[in-house]
Amino acid sequence: MNALSLVPMFMVGLAGSVHCIGMCGGIVGALSISGGAPAAPARPVIAIAVARPALQTTLQSNVLRVLAYNGGRIVSYMLAGALAGSLAGAGMLHMASLQVAGYWLANLMLVALGLYLMDAWRGLAHLEAAGNVVWRRVRPLLKPLMPMDTVFKALAVGGLWGWVPCGMVYSALLTSMLQGSALDGAASMAAFGLGTLPMLLGMGLLGTRLRTQMQRRPVRIASGLLVLGFGLLGLLRAANGVSLGWLDALCVTGHP
Repeated sequence: MNALSLVPMFMVGLAGSVHCIGMCGGIVGALSISGGAPAAPARPVIAIAVARPALQTTLQSNVLRVLAYNGGRIVSYMLAGALAGSLAGAGMLHMASLQVAGYWLANLMLVALGLYLMDAWRGLAHLEAAGNVVWRRVRPLLKPLMPMDTVFKALAVGGLWGWVPCGMVYSALLTSMLQGSALDGAASMAAFGLGTLPMLLGMGLLGTRLRTQMQRRPVRIASGLLVLGFGLLGLLRAANGVSLGWLDALCVTGHP
């Protein structure tokens, strides 16, 4: 796997992160307030002098916790990608028919994700519901980590939150399966996770203002069209059975 092949996965994560705002926005927003704000002194002149360093310290703490949460989340994606890549490498890559089927399925999932982001088709919601079987076992582990008032707690919550049922993550995991090894599968999911990072960092620092803007219908439609385009391009490549030249760089999986 070369670095160029990771760019489409990054772009899918970036475009799909408008969905992350809905899935993770609440918990990321909680990171910005769990540390608490200092109480304002009674006298205005003294309040400015006292509150300024206190607010700066609080802001630094919030930034560290937001970074820790997202770091834990991306590491959990990488672990899932490594597992998917190793399982597929153990058998699927030695069977051409399964490899072709996997390639088609991965790109069909991207098409479904694009439609999901646009609210044109909600089929992935059923897949997320199925994922609740795993999430029900993970969720109780979050209770002792609340409130997320330390960097360690935020890191741990991020590591657990990466397993929340999410159709977008499942779509990316199907692609990571086709990489054929644990290392490449982890790299593929790392690129995807880094694509979601700007949006969730912004959400953690800017809060509901960004959340409101990113959930607007034009933004969701534009993001969905981008992901849909990746999926359709991959399907076109598979159907033709030939190289598309420079457009191959935009395909999220190698040709089967």
